[in-house]
Amino acid sequence: MNWAVESGRPGPMGAHHDGDGVRFTVFSAHATSIEVCVFDSAGAQHLASFALPGRSGDLFHGFLRGAGPGLVYGLRAHGPWDLAAGHRFEPGRLLLDPAAREIVDRSNAAADFKARVIADRYDWQGDQPPRHAVDDTILYELHVAGFTRLHPLVPASVRGSYRGLAHPQAIDHLKSLGVTAVSLLPVQQHLDERRLVERGLVNYWGYNTLGFFCPEPRLASAAARSMADHGRAIRDEFRDMVRALHAAGIEVILDIVFNHSCESDEHGPTLSWRGLDNASWYRLPIDDRGRYVNHTGCGNTLNLQHPRVVQFVIETLRYWVLEMHVDGFRFDLASVLGRGDHGFDRHALFFEAIASDPVLGDIKCIAEPWDVGPGGYQLGNFPAGWLEWNDRFRDAVRRYWITGDADRGEFARRLCGSADVFESSGRAPAASVNFVTAHDGFTLRDLVSYAQRHNEANGEENRDGHGENFGSNLGFEGDTDDPAINARRRRLQRALLATVILAQGTPMLCAGSELGHTQQGNNNAYCQDNDISWLNWLQVDTDLLSFCREALRLRGSLRPLAKDWYAAGPQGRLRWFAIDGTALDSAAWHDRTMRAFFVLIDEKLAMLFNPDSVLREFALPAGRWRVLLDTAQSSVAAGDPLAAGLRLLQRESVRHESDQ
Repeated sequence: MNWAVESGRPGPMGAHHDGDGVRFTVFSAHATSIEVCVFDSAGAQHLASFALPGRSGDLFHGFLRGAGPGLVYGLRAHGPWDLAAGHRFEPGRLLLDPAAREIVDRSNAAADFKARVIADRYDWQGDQPPRHAVDDTILYELHVAGFTRLHPLVPASVRGSYRGLAHPQAIDHLKSLGVTAVSLLPVQQHLDERRLVERGLVNYWGYNTLGFFCPEPRLASAAARSMADHGRAIRDEFRDMVRALHAAGIEVILDIVFNHSCESDEHGPTLSWRGLDNASWYRLPIDDRGRYVNHTGCGNTLNLQHPRVVQFVIETLRYWVLEMHVDGFRFDLASVLGRGDHGFDRHALFFEAIASDPVLGDIKCIAEPWDVGPGGYQLGNFPAGWLEWNDRFRDAVRRYWITGDADRGEFARRLCGSADVFESSGRAPAASVNFVTAHDGFTLRDLVSYAQRHNEANGEENRDGHGENFGSNLGFEGDTDDPAINARRRRLQRALLATVILAQGTPMLCAGSELGHTQQGNNNAYCQDNDISWLNWLQVDTDLLSFCREALRLRGSLRPLAKDWYAAGPQGRLRWFAIDGTALDSAAWHDRTMRAFFVLIDEKLAMLFNPDSVLREFALPAGRWRVLLDTAQSSVAAGDPLAAGLRLLQRESVRHESDQ
């Protein structure tokens, strides 16, 4: 402990070793002083404390000369306890540095988290990001643990871990589909809510971040977690995973949560941000600053109007791009990122900071374009270059194929990139992330197997989860031996998948959709770290998997709806017809008594749609046509009637009168 405390100068937030010592920088606009408490390597014994001697505006800073990597520390913030002003300073409470690069396990003092200074060197072995064009992107959303936890060909010692996802068997499955990017559910270190712990459950999805710079230890292999330098081993295992995926041509997108923190509402724990500067880190009601604005449904809302909060977010993103080589981010409840005093603003500070940053300016940014606050639904309103989850696509496609209450006009708009949402603001069709299922909601199989949610295992008396799902059990709730019901369920799953894959926009598959994965009707499995959520590789619907692979192959080779907005009308790339071959007029588009129709693409391809169980004959344009894809998945000819399905055809030649 031959250390000298100096003022130094402010730098990036957190504690960083520069060769001669450790530089500390902590943001607080309202603290009177910030104290650093140093502990032994296990975080158990307090060794020394010192106040950060430097202050530059709202940044407290200091330099601990002679200190190095491995230093374990916590923070104490001195200031007023004044709820009327939004201040919650408790100098006696040890706080976690928000910018901690590694978190030391809790000591015996409840809720005392500490940080460890790191200095990593990792051999990336020439790793290069694939950098797929947005128009070529196929997203595959998965949970690191659930994807391989039950995979019989992945070694048991690494199943459910970063190393498991990096295993050749896992990567081969992704490559066989043609996936270009995995969208990982949160991998940053998170905290399980007290109410879940009391029920014997965990926050499986991980949307409750504690360490924004830290890979979740529970997603690492047991070998990495047991090493003496386990923090570095966990980071290196994550990097190994990224490098393996990149080598296979697969990008890594992280689902990241900047809308709230794990401190919850005014009854939640004070762990970090709240104790350092509650009034700056969080949005507080003007008339009751002892409480929290809750645009997230999670108890609090981070204040992305504050420049230092935005700085923290930008430094976090840069860390994951520069140090962990990830390729982009999916922002949870992203409307929060653009909330100002007068509602959502696509030119908000956060968006401008991303666009102007030399590291972040060309990464993939995907928005979940809503939150639960007033004016929170912002689909189509994010900046140019951003992609957005399109729930209008999800709901219209479900309603067209399953419930029967979406007409041809609504379905066609979603099929062709949702121009009504994105085109007027100069966005490309790829801005629409098209999906019918995601981690949140029914699985694809359950969507056509259950009429009601079955979330009893969550311990909330089945009150949680979405109530309006636009699904159906087709006559029997859950699994059945009825061959007719099962045949229709299989056809609908294929039709839904084909629509996502062939539609204009960026397709996203939820892991397990292609396998026939079921959660037994649970449509909110956020707390189910068990076989409800884990993919069962021993019960794979091999026909569905083969169909999905072929549909994705055809998308890649044919690009049926291409990447640009289409020109409508007789001279356009697309021509729309009723099943008798007559052009659809304005009234026919909205006639729900007849919803079957087809589209002719560049006079070479045709997509036929019949959402009804009744067989329909389609009058195709003259020529020789062959079937490329049929959701009935049977041997069919181009002119055969179609029921409850989608058929993709290719014209091999134009038929002349001499061919009759």
